[in-house]
Formats: sequence, structure tokens, C-alpha cells
Amino acid sequence: MLTIGFSAYDLAVMRFAFSPMQEIVASVRVLKDPAAHALHVPWVNRVAPRVAAAAGAFDLLFALVPVPSWYIPDFVTPPPTTPVPDLETELADLRRTAPERVRADLDRLATLRDPARPSAPVARDVQVRTDNAELRALRADPKAGLGRLAAQMSDYWELAVSEHWPRLRSLLEGDVVHRARRLADGGPAALFADLAPSVSWRDDRLSIAHPRFVGHRQLDGEGLLLVPSAFVWPTVFSSTLPPWQPTLTYPARGVATLWERRATAAAPALERVIGRSRTRLLLELEAPASTTELAFRTGLTPGAVSQHLGLLRSAGLVGAARSGRLVLYFRTEASAVLLTGVRV
Repeated sequence: MLTIGFSAYDLAVMRFAFSPMQEIVASVRVLKDPAAHALHVPWVNRVAPRVAAAAGAFDLLFALVPVPSWYIPDFVTPPPTTPVPDLETELADLRRTAPERVRADLDRLATLRDPARPSAPVARDVQVRTDNAELRALRADPKAGLGRLAAQMSDYWELAVSEHWPRLRSLLEGDVVHRARRLADGGPAALFADLAPSVSWRDDRLSIAHPRFVGHRQLDGEGLLLVPSAFVWPTVFSSTLPPWQPTLTYPARGVATLWERRATAAAPALERVIGRSRTRLLLELEAPASTTELAFRTGLTPGAVSQHLGLLRSAGLVGAARSGRLVLYFRTEASAVLLTGVRV
């Protein structure tokens, strides 16, 4: 069990962000152990043959993300410095990592590997060499190694993640809007109540049930950085080792709907009043979502979705919040009352 203690100031400076680089790392874990990440099987089936065809192009990246292991080098998943960083900015920061930091994290990785547990099965067709020669070369020349790692991450992103990023980003943005509303409505207790099954809040202390880690970290004015993630599901990542800002990466709300269109419940009585399409949109707004995401889920055109949302918003049934360049829509209390009793 890891516990994190908060002061009033730490709660005041707590913030949200998300990270393309952390999605890369978490998705590599999914590819290396798909059985533990069943929700992402549709993505694995699409991406695994591409990675296999790359024939070792990502050896250093994959070597730095061991499975099973409860430690990934912190320099590979540094806390994002802005709420919505882009990958190029993060990779530029990665290249500037101090050599001593790289070596310290690699030494910790070597110490914390779990040799008693067998290696997890790799996704179908994915052959990944995790030869320690890659890690030895990185340790011997961190600057050159970080350049190779950044190039591999960039190539992996284009191959495996970039085409899905608009939907992933909409999911992450929606989670941030939802969590911010929870924090505003009920404070930390409401924010953390449904963050993840392994996370709980009590008496100004956050507890994280880690299977092989026990410790306490008292925050000292740093605050906690909360990072929603799609690929981290069903676990959480935590980073509390100096000099990094303490960070908790958790599964984004609504991740179960990410890869497939789902059959949405019908509400015939409501449909007769406001129409089928607008009812469908209200039912889909279980979590905040963008016009593009709603169009994907419902099969409506983006223009039609935008028109329907405008009417729902003017009727007070939908609200909107801007997050970066996206506008995310969410149900209001009035629409929640209308949907009472509807099974979604």
C-alpha cells in the first residue's frame, strides 16, 4: 500500500494533465501483455501485425517497458509540464534528460525487476528482443541513447497511436472535465471516490493498493499531478520518487467504449418528445464528449450532431466546456432527470 499525505496547499495546487508519451509507454505494456488488457484487444489485433513487420525497430523502447514489472524508468514517463502537451515537446524534453538521471533510473530498473515471475506472453505476431545490450548502450552514452529512444517513440506513435489520437484525446479531455466538476462539487472525496478501485481517500490521505509496494510520501507543496490514460487500464501508475512531481496516472472514465460502437438503450417516451437523434445523444453523454466522438458513436454526421447539440443546449439539457481546442458536451441536471429510469 502506498499512501500520499496532503496539506491544504497541496490540494490547492493539485492539477490535471495528460501525456502522449505516457500513452505510448502504457500501450507498449498492452501489446506485451494483451491478456491483462482485454478492453484493448481490438486495438491489439489492428496494431500487432504492424509492429511485427517493423522487425525490431522498437527494441530500446520495449526493453524500457518490462512486463511483468512494477517499475518503468521515470525518465520514460516524466510528468507533463503543461495540461495538453504535444508529443514533439515531450520528446524534446526527453532528449534533454540529464545523463545521471538516466543512469540512476536504469540502475533502479535492474534492481527492481521481478525474476521470480515468468515473462508475460507477447501479443500475437509481435517479436520483441529485450536484449540488455540496448540498456547497456543507453547507460554508456545516455545522450545518444535518448536520441534513439525519441526516434523510436516517434515512429511507434505514427505506426500504432496517431490515427487513434483524436478519439483518445477526446476521451482524456472528457475525463478531465468530469473530474474537475467532481472536485468542484464535492472536493477531494468526490474526486477520488471512483478514480480507480485501488485508490481511496480518507483523512487527507490518498491510498493506492500496489501489490508489491509499501510506503508513504508526504507532499510538501508540490501538489499531485493527475493524469488520465486510456492504455493504463485496468491498473494505475504512480510516481513519487524525487525529483519528479508526484504523479498518479489512472484509467480515463469511459475507456470501455473506446474501440467499439455500443448498442445504446432506447427511451421511446423521450424520443417522442425530443426526437430519436437528440435522445441518442443524451444517452451517449454518460461522459463528456466532443462532436467528433459523438458522430463516431452514433453514425450521425458531425454537422447533424452539432445542430442537435445546439438545440439541446438552448433547452438547458446539455452544457459545454472548452478544454484546449476541443469543446466537450455534457449532460445537465435537467437531462439527468429526464433520463431517470433509463438503462444505459
